Amino acid sequence: MTQKRILFTGGSGKAGKHVVPYLLDQGYRVLNLDLKPLDHPGVDNLIADITDSGQMFNAMRTYAGLDELEYGNGVPKFDAVVHFAAVPRILINPDNETFRVNTVGTYNVIEAAVKMGIKKIIIASSETTYGVCFSDGKTDPKVLPLEEDYDVDPMDSYGLSKVVNEKTARTFQRRSGYDIYALRIGNVIEPHEYEELFPHYFKHPEVRRRNAFCYIDARDLGQIVDLCIQKDGLGFQVFNAGNDHNGAIIPSKELAKRFFPGVPISRELGQHEALFSNRKIKEVLGFKEQHYWRKYVKGY
Repeated sequence: MTQKRILFTGGSGKAGKHVVPYLLDQGYRVLNLDLKPLDHPGVDNLIADITDSGQMFNAMRTYAGLDELEYGNGVPKFDAVVHFAAVPRILINPDNETFRVNTVGTYNVIEAAVKMGIKKIIIASSETTYGVCFSDGKTDPKVLPLEEDYDVDPMDSYGLSKVVNEKTARTFQRRSGYDIYALRIGNVIEPHEYEELFPHYFKHPEVRRRNAFCYIDARDLGQIVDLCIQKDGLGFQVFNAGNDHNGAIIPSKELAKRFFPGVPISRELGQHEALFSNRKIKEVLGFKEQHYWRKYVKGY
């Protein structure tokens, strides 16, 4: 089978630097488009700015490396675009710049991909769209668990940019009929962070309230992206990208009662089932968690 070519924006970031190697291990060829290269064996890099539409159109029809010149068949076509590049949260840039980069950049990437005929596009949305994470003050969700049909309502520039990006994706999907999937990515945890962070989280669970106690192992996120690439015919979809369990040792019902008192529970919860539900990626994509925190944090 011909090796699938993936254009991945933002592969040098916290999540991308783990997802890209995962995709390489699955046999894809990956061109990482970022403002700085990812130094990893087998990764091709292209330095480009997502806020420049012309650069994005150019990138969609570029060689991944010098070796592709040897075939003499012109520039190969990408099989999928995975778009992670963004200002990653509030309080890094001014709010208007965060909104500009994230919304204009996503528009440019999706527009170029669609108009260049790339029929599978996966974009990074965020758990912040649910309006709890970066709210001013202590905000309760309207219902738990958090699932994809929730009426997302953030009050910050980053969460708002991700809501806009989901609408942009939906618009282009209607126009093109292509598959465009948005991943509401939970709090990304790298392998070394379990021992560094989780013992503190367990002693002080209140620090995880804004994330609704969610996490996504960066390697499990790689699996989710791979499943999205493989799964065709879904049109526009939003998926929560989170692990099966809460990043807490308190059972889910007790966790909800203690930190979100009075918030209605829409269905029966498993003992430690994530309040940021990943039920849809399991049922629709076949996701199977590989990196439960208990594998890496001993004594709990």
